[in-house]
Order: sequence, then structure tokens, then C-alpha cells
Amino acid sequence: MEFIDTHCHFYLNDFDADRDEVLQACITANVNTLLLPNINRDSIEPMLKVCQSYPQHCFPMLGLHPSDVNNHYQEELNYILNQYDPKQYLAIGEVGIDLYWDRTYINQQIMAFRQQIEFAIKHDLPLIIHSRKSFTEILSVLNEYKQIKMRGIFHCFSGDVNQAKKVIEKGFYLGIGGTLTYKNSGIQEVVKQIPLSHLVLETDAPFLPPVPHRGKRNQSNYIPLIAEKISELKGISMEEIAQTTSFNAKSIFKL
Repeated sequence: MEFIDTHCHFYLNDFDADRDEVLQACITANVNTLLLPNINRDSIEPMLKVCQSYPQHCFPMLGLHPSDVNNHYQEELNYILNQYDPKQYLAIGEVGIDLYWDRTYINQQIMAFRQQIEFAIKHDLPLIIHSRKSFTEILSVLNEYKQIKMRGIFHCFSGDVNQAKKVIEKGFYLGIGGTLTYKNSGIQEVVKQIPLSHLVLETDAPFLPPVPHRGKRNQSNYIPLIAEKISELKGISMEEIAQTTSFNAKSIFKL
């Protein structure tokens, strides 16, 4: 049985004190592959350092997080995309639109999102999409490219079943993480109704830990807790969840 964490920030300093121990815990939990999304220019170096330290387990992505977009985003984005090496990066992420805090830079976020979509299309890379309080805006931008086949993941999907179906129609998978284990989580109904063939597992570590670890640092070795909740909701075995979600991840990222 093998699990893949399709989204974790294992390079952040939250793990500096015990990164080796956490990775060993991941291996023990059969979470052998960790996929690392980028945030901004400053996160590239620590991300690559971690991937170089654990080359059999950690793999990097490239992108500008929407929360880091401001009036000077173009310079930041140019720097980041100029680092692209096809032998090194396996996706463009995480990218998208975040309107949770405010809408000050909504136009800049949309423009940055478009540029990174076009970069992903040009290099045949999957997109890892951050969509927070912005599903309508995200979908509107994706519709501009509806004649082009794309693939990727809606990271930390939090929409309803109808939105999930729209995501799947666009060629994307749903990233299911620790929020699934939260009481009265709306995502539980989505997981019940959407086939496993459209889901992948993620932690977003060190953020959004599953029950019973809420309030503590999240870790990739908690992936089986998410799989257990899916098993409970769908009435299927852990082995099937591991096999199918890992197959999905390998297909998206061409692993």
C-alpha cells in the first residue's frame, strides 16, 4: 500500500527541527512521495534544498501563490518562471485566486493566474489551483481556455457537488485534505458522491491538520487519516483508496 501527498510545504521552517524524523514517519505510514508547491521567489531555494536532500521522496513545483500577488507581481512572476527547468519541476503551483482576506489585487491575481496557465499549457504541465472564496472567478478564467485540454488539481477543494462536477469537466481532480475529517464538513457530501477516480489526497502541511491533530502542526504521515475518512464515507477499503488516488496522482504529474 502506497500513498502520495500531492500538496505539502515540507520545506517551511516549521519542519527545520525534525525534518528527518517526520520523513521517516511518512515512510513508516506508507506515504512515500511528497509533492511540494512553491509560494514565492524566497521559497524556491529552501524547497529545492529539501528535494535535493530527499530525492526519492520529495518533488518540487513552480509558481506564485495568489496571496503573494501585489502591484509588483510581474517582476516576481518573471523571476519565478525564469527558474523553470523541465528536468526539475513537475507542475505549476500553487497558483490561482484568493479573495478570502480582501479583493485589493483581484485584477493582478487574475493576470498572474492567466500567465501561469499559459506557461503550464506551453510546457504541458499540470496546474495546482488555489481557490479560496473565488470559485466563480477561477472558473471564468479557465473558461477562456476551454478549447485547450488541461489537467491538474483544485487544491483543498471546498465547494459543493455541482462545483466539483464543473472542476472534473475541466479535466481537474479534487484535492482532499484534513478538512474532510472536521465535524459537519461540507466536503464530506462531495466525497460521498464523486467517484474515487477524480480524487487525490493532500495535507497542505503544516496547515489544516486532520482530526485528532487539529491545532497542531500538520504532517504528511497523516494522509492515512484522510484515507480512513474516505473509507468510512464511501465504504471501500484503504487499499483501494491508496491504489486509486496514487494512480491518479501519477497520471496528473507523470510520475
